[in-house]
Formats: sequence, C-alpha cells, structure tokens
Amino acid sequence: MRTAIPRVVKILNRRRRILAAALAAMATICLGLSVRPAPTTEVLAAARDLAGGPLSASDLTVVRLSEDTVPDGALRPGTRVTGQVLTSPARRGEPLTNVRLLGPSLVDAYGSGLLATPVRITDASSARLLRAGDVIDVIASAPRWDDAVSPATATVAQSVTVIAPPVSTRSADPTDSMGDTGALVVLATTPDQAQRLAQAATASRLSITIHGRP
Repeated sequence: MRTAIPRVVKILNRRRRILAAALAAMATICLGLSVRPAPTTEVLAAARDLAGGPLSASDLTVVRLSEDTVPDGALRPGTRVTGQVLTSPARRGEPLTNVRLLGPSLVDAYGSGLLATPVRITDASSARLLRAGDVIDVIASAPRWDDAVSPATATVAQSVTVIAPPVSTRSADPTDSMGDTGALVVLATTPDQAQRLAQAATASRLSITIHGRP
C-alpha cells in the first residue's frame, strides 16, 4: 500500500505537467492569433483639409484601412480623380468615396432619373450659404419693362437638392448683360426642372430660398 501511493502521486504529477504544458502551448497560439494584423486595403484619402472643388494629385494620399472598415465605393489608387469635382469639404485623412465626386454615382444617390444640373445663382453671397444636401427652391425674377421696380417672379424649381455648393463665384462670359457676379451650384433635378432652369437663366436673375435644415 505504501509503494502504491508514491506511484499514484508520480503519475498525477506527470499528468499535471503535461496538462500545464498543453495549456501554455494553447495560450501561446491564442496570443499569436490575437496580435496578427488584420488584412488591409489601400484607398485614397484627403491629403489635407479640402474645401471642395476640382481635385489635383496633391490633394490626395494613399492610406491603408482594415478590410472591414473600408467604406462602400471607396476610391482606390489608380482611380482617375484629377480634375473631378469634390462636392463638399473633406477633412485631412478622410477616405473619399465615389458619391463625394460630381458624377453619375453622386446623382444616383439622390434618386433615379435625376440629372446633375449646373445653375448660376445671381446673388453669390446667398449661394455661399448652401451646403451639399440642402433642399431649395429656385426663383426667377425677370424685369418688367412697364414697371422695372417690380419684376415678375416665378418659382422655376421646387424642392431640389444641392449636390455641389458653389464652385465658382464669377461668370466667365464678358458679354453677360446682367453683370459678372454669381455663384455656380449643381442641383439634382428632373429633366423638366432642368429645362425650366435653363430657360429662366437666359433672361432672369435666379435666387434661392432654403428649406428648413434638420
């Protein structure tokens, strides 16, 4: 009986050491898995704070993001973006996506069947209050030759969305009879609204009213 007890103790100690070694190996494996870096993907981001407008190569930089944090539509290295219009401000290091650039992807984000319609608002100071996503009405004011103090006004586009705030504040046309001030904005419009805006712009001053912001 006395010889049996030490033998049992020896067996238990051996098994304890084997179990401890196995647990240590498992802990090492788990630690290795936990520190293994997640797969990453290269995307284009703003190299500095950007105000919007046409992009140049120096405006962009390449950053690496873990694959599960890459936003849908992220712009990848090699994408042709130089000269394209960034429609709203971006912070330094912010990944850029296709809906931030003026183009089909941006317009589609506001609904099917819409057009990106450039419109020059006569009062540049009011147009500069706009930001992407604002909903506005566009009002045309045409001079009435019988009473120039009281121009005829009409709303030519209701509840249209701004997809690009002003990218210009001066007309390039030196023959413009209504002066050279104004600001160019891009609106998401139906084809019918786009036609009415184009017709109104030829003989009227265009102003805006801004719907309430949330």
